[in-house]
Amino acid sequence: MNLNLMNLKRCVIAVCILAVSGGAGWFLLARGPLAPAKVTVAKAQLKNLEPSVFGIGTVEAKDSYAIGPTQAGRVLTVLADEGDKVRAGQILGEMDPGDLPQQLQSATAEVAEAQDDLALSEAQVKSASSQYELAQAEADRDEKLLAAGAIAQQAADTQQTAASTAKANLDAALASQAAAQEKVAQAEADRSAVVSQLANLKLISPVNGIVVSLNADPGTTVVAGQAVFDVVDPKTLWVHTRIDQSQFDGIAVGEPASIVLRSKPDQPIGGKVARLEIQGDDVTEERFVDVSFDTIPSTFSLGDLAEVTIELPSVADALAVPSAAVERVNGQDGVWMVQNGQVQFRPVTLGVRTLNGETQIVSGLAPGDVVVVYSSKQLRAGMKVKEEGHL
Repeated sequence: MNLNLMNLKRCVIAVCILAVSGGAGWFLLARGPLAPAKVTVAKAQLKNLEPSVFGIGTVEAKDSYAIGPTQAGRVLTVLADEGDKVRAGQILGEMDPGDLPQQLQSATAEVAEAQDDLALSEAQVKSASSQYELAQAEADRDEKLLAAGAIAQQAADTQQTAASTAKANLDAALASQAAAQEKVAQAEADRSAVVSQLANLKLISPVNGIVVSLNADPGTTVVAGQAVFDVVDPKTLWVHTRIDQSQFDGIAVGEPASIVLRSKPDQPIGGKVARLEIQGDDVTEERFVDVSFDTIPSTFSLGDLAEVTIELPSVADALAVPSAAVERVNGQDGVWMVQNGQVQFRPVTLGVRTLNGETQIVSGLAPGDVVVVYSSKQLRAGMKVKEEGHL
């Protein structure tokens, strides 16, 4: 009887061992690390795609002007404030002239004095010219009389000396006149410089625009070139937009866009691509696109954040997969394609993308090919998978 009991125990233990082994094997193959990866898949399909590109940017003005003095000085008056609309040629403020009015008075007096000197030298030239003409005429007459034997050589020589002296006096008068003319020109240039400095004291708007910042109050001392006012031309507003480098290809100047200001999220504004910048950001891997407004907002703030959607040309009969299916492995874009319960990485050439999560496959797949969109495990070539969802 004891033998039978022992045999029974052995049988029970053997059955338990088999059950545990079988369960462990089933778990390893069905649920554990040896189990196929659970994947959600989708088929590559031909579709008409409406691609677009999304980016975030800030409101800026293409044409902005920093208005300030051309030399250091003190702000005398301020005639405009932030937010004011101004006209081209409007005086926004004025700098303290200091001693410039006195300099102008002195320069004007110097011009008058130089002009008087010039008038005197011109009269001297006129007198010297007349004397020379008379002396030269008498010398010519005496030369003829000498040739006829009517006068002595000494008399002819005396008259020729008088003509030479008159010529020297005329040359000296002409030189004095030239110096006087130069003096007048220099005095007028000095006076014009003072007048120009006085004119530069007026801070004038170069365009019809809006004052976006007032940087100095009356009494403030500023240096040459420092902006007292910043003025922008609102007609040149645009959104300086950052676009991921991978989505930049295909964007062209003139393509339509939709702009949504963060300050007005329920008021989309039409726009278009105005400029593609060559210089990108190699840190964030982004390119810059400037998108202009079709209609300038009635109110705006420079630096406002804006969401920009650029509409690209539609693509008919494009082979597309969910964008989530596209991965980059070893520097190559591709998808994990399912065949006979296993996955293989298939390199592909990508085309346009849509904002609703579809990507065009230019080459590398055929319609109906099954690709992995989501996997519960990190995939590798030849791994077994189990399809548990279809998109």
